[in-house]
Amino acid sequence: MQVVLLGAPGAGKGTQAEALSKHLNVPHIATGDLFRAARQSGTEIGNIAAGYMDRGELVPDEVVIRMLLERISQPDAQNGYLLDGFPRTLDQAKSLSDALDQNNSTLDAVLYLNVSNEELVTRLSGRWICRKCQAPYHATSAPPAKAGTCDRCSGELYQREDDQEETVRTRLGVFEKDTAPLIQYYTSQGILSEIPGEGDVKDIESKMISSLS
Repeated sequence: MQVVLLGAPGAGKGTQAEALSKHLNVPHIATGDLFRAARQSGTEIGNIAAGYMDRGELVPDEVVIRMLLERISQPDAQNGYLLDGFPRTLDQAKSLSDALDQNNSTLDAVLYLNVSNEELVTRLSGRWICRKCQAPYHATSAPPAKAGTCDRCSGELYQREDDQEETVRTRLGVFEKDTAPLIQYYTSQGILSEIPGEGDVKDIESKMISSLS
């Protein structure tokens, strides 16, 4: 089964992708992992992608798609795959569809993990990290015993700029703008399932698996 997993930052895609990958017995292919592998591969397309990354530029869609096609041609992906982090925009979705068509392939399902903005802001803006040992904390779900101090090493806790509320809301706004047309695109094809992403992790996992049966 060939599946795309969509969801905003903080929606829990990583956790659910791991569970789905095991259930389907297919590789979880995240764009971040693709980029890291490209840098190490030494292949033609890997070197092209690494050149963009080294210059601090976005890797063009056509290069990402070539990397994806190369990855899904590998033996472990012959029974399917789970894409995470691509496509992010309507143009990327159409380009991916065209590329798969040329390879006599298509997507079987798109799962959209839907979480409210307020819940996402709570999840993301509550994250804190220890400066010394990098231990993670969360203001509500995993707070330290003493505010601002790491339980493990007594180091100072700090919040990354990406996790500050104003930045989080900006990121979510960008996601909504880019992803709304994408959701409509896959809905029109009859392959999108919307999964509520709030509540018990195992319940969400069960709903995602059920949507694929």
